[in-house]
Amino acid sequence: MNDTKQIAELLSLPKEVCIISHRNPDGDAIGSSLALAGLLRKQNHTVHIIMPSEYPDVFGFLKGIDDVLIYDLEPEEAKSRIERSNVIMCLDFNSLERIDKVGRIVKDTDSTIVMIDHHIDPEPFYTHGISITEVSSTAELIYNYIKETSTEHLIDLEIGEAIMTGILTDTGSFRHNTNKNTYYAAGDLKARGVDDYYLQDKIFNSMTEKQLRLLGHCLNNRMELLPEYRTGIISLSLQDYEDFDIIRGDTEGIVNYMLMVKQVDVAIFVRQQAKIIKFSFRSKGDISVQALARDHFNGGGHKNASGGYMYGSVGKAVRKIKEHLPDYVPVYNQK
Repeated sequence: MNDTKQIAELLSLPKEVCIISHRNPDGDAIGSSLALAGLLRKQNHTVHIIMPSEYPDVFGFLKGIDDVLIYDLEPEEAKSRIERSNVIMCLDFNSLERIDKVGRIVKDTDSTIVMIDHHIDPEPFYTHGISITEVSSTAELIYNYIKETSTEHLIDLEIGEAIMTGILTDTGSFRHNTNKNTYYAAGDLKARGVDDYYLQDKIFNSMTEKQLRLLGHCLNNRMELLPEYRTGIISLSLQDYEDFDIIRGDTEGIVNYMLMVKQVDVAIFVRQQAKIIKFSFRSKGDISVQALARDHFNGGGHKNASGGYMYGSVGKAVRKIKEHLPDYVPVYNQK
């Protein structure tokens, strides 16, 4: 689905626009939102960005991020801005469940709702949408929207850095989810002055000592390898959260380290939080962790990168993974 023409017509005159992205925003959610906000402001729209929850500190260097309104911290102000908007732009999610309480507010408004996203199986909560799963990131979709509406002359360094941030983070520095157009977009942004080396350093070389020690703990004490399924599992308990004083963003990217092992094709990261167990699934090649997340862990996402949740204990979660893993991952000959 590509309603670029209808969306451009909708935004042909200045409007009050609210950009919303998902809870626990990642680099793509943040980058795509900031990039679109920058574009729309140059087109004389009044724009507000709302996130359901706080963003990781690592993205604090991006210009304009201080203007993002966090619903968890200022619910009444966020609600007011959503309700008085003419247009609501939903970025990097395709189900209102992904924005929790904000979803109920969006559902009850009379605003025109636009969805721009690259995840599979979108729910029909929007008026117009751009939903293309083959694209690397929502940030790349924003770049494509700019190109298709012939507004690339409006791309400045701020917009370019935001788009590149979304592409870099959702592709793992071009290690997955890429296609030839992803590299074209990145090359064009670099030609416009975006310093990808600077962005990579800011995003991927900004760990604190605590985060590095937590990573060591996960790999040394909490990682279990299942050679017959070429799978690695890391699980963190509430006690781990207390011992390491884990806060939002501290566990970002840990799941990917298991895929650095030559004999691992599937990585699963299990986190016990106050009332829920959260999962991150990653895989290589043709193995679909999206199917596993969808069928058994109330989740979904991409073929090689998905998330999910359940209620219960860490032990129960790991047992459930092992129970269902054989239906989705081939058994390997270990000789």
